[in-house]
Amino acid sequence: MPCLDKVTEDAFFEMLGKPETGRVQRRDGKEHELGVPEYIVKPTSYRSRLWNSAQSIKIIDFGESFLCPAVPQTLHTPLSVRAPEVIFQDKIDHRVDLWSMGCMLFELFTGQPPFDTFLITPAILIGQMHEMASDDLPKRWQKIWDTMDKGDDVTAESPGPNLQEWLEEVYFDGRQSPDLTREDIERLGKLIGRLLCFEPLARASARQVLDDPWFNE
Repeated sequence: MPCLDKVTEDAFFEMLGKPETGRVQRRDGKEHELGVPEYIVKPTSYRSRLWNSAQSIKIIDFGESFLCPAVPQTLHTPLSVRAPEVIFQDKIDHRVDLWSMGCMLFELFTGQPPFDTFLITPAILIGQMHEMASDDLPKRWQKIWDTMDKGDDVTAESPGPNLQEWLEEVYFDGRQSPDLTREDIERLGKLIGRLLCFEPLARASARQVLDDPWFNE
């Protein structure tokens, strides 16, 4: 599939066909709330013979999105990419996406998320965050953490690898000719570490991440 950066809108529609859309209407006939899309787009598929069936294009939905002036009390993002402030029921803002970005960067390059997804519980997840996060658990969350039902599995396990060790182990496992060098993965680990901080204010901003030289080399 050609690089989308160089594909014109007409060529894009020629590859995928004209999008099928449908208007979004409220059953009571009232106006939409702020942020609700005016229409939905039917998923399509790439019909070229050169298409690799192992590849796919995914458009992430905005079901948990919010505007800055209307921050919700909590979110229900998948547990494996859920920011710690959501789990500890602390005040949330746009920085929850920075944590999720760190998780997604890890998964984009390794093929699996940094945290377990099978039979995961909030307590198990926080235990794994302790090993991966670049900072310590904020004191304001410590009391909640102390009272969490961690179970025998959490308390009995020995400490696992840190973020950099786990990233290298997963990325290089079984790869005959990896695209990235160990130096590349080390720099990627540092970048992800700037996002996986317990303290939301300590996380790198989206602009800081995009300005990192790693993305431009």
